Amino acid sequence: MDGSSIRVLVVDDYEPWHRFVSTMLQQQQELRIVGQVRDGLEAVQQAQELYPDLILLDIGLPTINGLEAARRICKCAPQSKILFVSENRSPEIAEEALGTGAGGYLVKSDAAKELLSAINAVLEGKRFISASLAGHFLAAMTLSTQTMQLSWMLTLVSGIR
Repeated sequence: MDGSSIRVLVVDDYEPWHRFVSTMLQQQQELRIVGQVRDGLEAVQQAQELYPDLILLDIGLPTINGLEAARRICKCAPQSKILFVSENRSPEIAEEALGTGAGGYLVKSDAAKELLSAINAVLEGKRFISASLAGHFLAAMTLSTQTMQLSWMLTLVSGIR
């Protein structure tokens, strides 16, 4: 991060999580919480009003879930980067979350060690996946690469005949 003030919107319906994030971010001079909301619809409204640089977004939210909120935010506030922070450890949910246009997915239980790294990565335009899910994504990428290689070899072989 370059030292300028980075505006953060925190979206989660669990009060202890808000306190944890506030404590973590207050230790970073360049990060400033500009809003804290507790449901998905409020997240979309605040993203439109505040134009935060970063949105820390939970998935399990009232009114509309975080996945739908992210889809809407990407349309109405495309300059805001999204980092999902969720208790959900499902690789399929993480993939769906990243498919909304979000820059990262952090499992809450990994946040004490990884929150600041995740924030930095997403702000730099990089993808971030929690260490506890990274193995799944690496295996999926390896399988996808092997499938593409096999497909290429089959195409090559069928072209030789």
